Amino acid sequence: MIVFDLVLGSGAVFAPDATLRMLGHRTPSPDARELFRKNGPVWLTFAAAHAVAQARGEPRDWWALAWLRGTEIGTDILWWRSEAFEGPGARTWQWLAGASNLAMAVGFGTLARRGG
Repeated sequence: MIVFDLVLGSGAVFAPDATLRMLGHRTPSPDARELFRKNGPVWLTFAAAHAVAQARGEPRDWWALAWLRGTEIGTDILWWRSEAFEGPGARTWQWLAGASNLAMAVGFGTLARRGG
């Protein structure tokens, strides 16, 4: 997840049109582009949180990561409503992202409860 979040966050900041296109989004309007770009630092924060938890392995780091992933459970599913996603499978990945965030939140919480 560290690499995934680094790529997604960097892509959102430095190449939002190309990153959105890869996700199945049509060419974004200027406001959609900048709103997507605004999320780049959020995903880069996710990458940093994963790296810290992996490096230190302390329960508090895994709890923080579980809560962080938990905040993302519904966001991709809400994004599914956008009519701008028209590529093959573009809507499916959003449901899968929500499910994977739920699984990670539970998994990281379990790691924290077991001591890291």
